[in-house]
Amino acid sequence: MVQQTRRRALIVPREHGAWGLLLVPLFTGLAAGFFPEHRASALFLYTCAALSLFALRTPVENLLGTGTISARTSVERWTALIASACFGLLALACLIVLIWKWRYSALLLLGAVSVFAFVMQAVLRRLGRHTRTISQVVGAIALTSTAPAAYYVGTGRLDTRAFVLWTTNWIFAGNQIHFVQLRIHSARATTCREKLATGRAFLAAQSVLLVVLVLASLSNFLPAFAIFAFVPALVRGSRWVFEKAEPLDVKRLGWSEMKQGVAFGVLLAVAFSYW
Repeated sequence: MVQQTRRRALIVPREHGAWGLLLVPLFTGLAAGFFPEHRASALFLYTCAALSLFALRTPVENLLGTGTISARTSVERWTALIASACFGLLALACLIVLIWKWRYSALLLLGAVSVFAFVMQAVLRRLGRHTRTISQVVGAIALTSTAPAAYYVGTGRLDTRAFVLWTTNWIFAGNQIHFVQLRIHSARATTCREKLATGRAFLAAQSVLLVVLVLASLSNFLPAFAIFAFVPALVRGSRWVFEKAEPLDVKRLGWSEMKQGVAFGVLLAVAFSYW
């Protein structure tokens, strides 16, 4: 039983938050980029490629000894190697079909940016615990690249709207990462004053975010309804300061942020669909 659990952990990504940071942008990109004149088969292929590449990261890291669980025995190494080969071949096959005759060649550019972001994340992670938050924010650049990529595959255009979609998803991901780290580091804060002391940077960032969103909407860089996609997250961040202190439940916090991500994804998809 223990061995089966280890083998599953060698293959299946355990970062539930990362799943959300990948799937929410992917959904918004699929929704904003879905047009009848473009085949749904291309979007399906890209979705398979994105999920396969995300899943590939776990067995590769565990095989190289840089993951949360390193492959120690020959059986575990073979398990991680086979899983890596399967995920890698599936992603490669999907991407070859998509890029054949340079139809969706811009995916190579987005892929290069994502690889660079993951490399920078690994470098920052090695610098110590004090760079954990910034490393996760940098890694989110790669995860949220599924939004412009899905939009590009659906529309055939890698235009300003695609990059606005990417930026919007990345900013929301950064907000979630910052809030989760704040909750972890302020687990012992019980009073409103203590929470304000530890969370003043986060609250200031939320205020700046709201101003930026309003200005972007007034300048027509962002659909006005997209502001409402951020409202639940902005409210939960500010409300935490005044709520009664409770023991930190990381699992409950994770599910709460997952719900925040779903709400954000649905509202943002609606905003871009009618923009």
